[in-house]
Amino acid sequence: MDTSEDILQQASPDLVRGSEKARPAKAARLSPSFISWLQAGPMMLVFLAFFLIPLVFVVIVSFWDYNEYQLLPAFSGRGYTDTFEGCIAQLPDLCTIGRTYVKTLKLCVTVWAITLFIGFWVAYFLAFHVRSKTWQMGLSLLCTIPFWTSNVIRMIAWIPLLGRNGLVNSGLMKTGLVNQPLEWLLFSEFSVVLALVHLFTFFMVVPIFNSMVRIDKSLIEAAYDAGATGFQTLVNVIIPLAKPGIVIGSIFVITIVMGDFITIGVMGGQQIASAGKIIETRVNALQFPAAAANAVILLIITFLIITMMSRIVDIKKEL
Repeated sequence: MDTSEDILQQASPDLVRGSEKARPAKAARLSPSFISWLQAGPMMLVFLAFFLIPLVFVVIVSFWDYNEYQLLPAFSGRGYTDTFEGCIAQLPDLCTIGRTYVKTLKLCVTVWAITLFIGFWVAYFLAFHVRSKTWQMGLSLLCTIPFWTSNVIRMIAWIPLLGRNGLVNSGLMKTGLVNQPLEWLLFSEFSVVLALVHLFTFFMVVPIFNSMVRIDKSLIEAAYDAGATGFQTLVNVIIPLAKPGIVIGSIFVITIVMGDFITIGVMGGQQIASAGKIIETRVNALQFPAAAANAVILLIITFLIITMMSRIVDIKKEL
């Protein structure tokens, strides 16, 4: 008796039989490289629409001319010359814009160092001292609770604590540790760093934790069996293997802090200058080419920092 495939072959002689030899021929219709491009297509479109095209517009606008009332779509470097006006004449001293960028970098490095310290040890505790996967997930989710509210609410929550008549000053005066309220607790660099660390430490915890849970525990046991101390194991085994997470977390924190102006404005009492505040001020003054020029400068500085970090670890390989 003829099988269904034989009957189908007789009806359609040109039809390729579904034999084992024919199946690879069907699969070879789409090349692997084309399938890869097809899979990456949606992400590339999103990247193109929401990053590359806006970035190109920012660069173009940064080279436009402007006056008090409108943009002038003619090539001009006025946005950059206005930004650095008087800087060469003040050399070797830094001009105002130079001091602002240096202060932004100092603020960024301070926040990065504190978030790295806190994030590393929180991730270390979750990865090596919490044995249960359920507890690891539960404690990781616990770290996300502050993100259930907006950044503004979390910043404002510090004001009743750090204000002149706040909880901290009241407690210090009642215990006799200080005779008068500490003015530097709020609307100062201290309060800005505190708020930024509070807001962005989680971005450091997650990548480092993700790297640490991948570490083979037998390597740590082998290090102890070979006579290494806890510090030697930490320096020579755990930190090198957690380096990808450290770099990725550092990139997250640095890129966010470099462009932040809301936290600096609220917690600094609008008295602390930063690169992000410069851009905001230019936009409010309708000087869009100058704002775009500062955005390009800030982007270049951030890109250089990320490039230096990428030299430490090949992130593409680790991902």
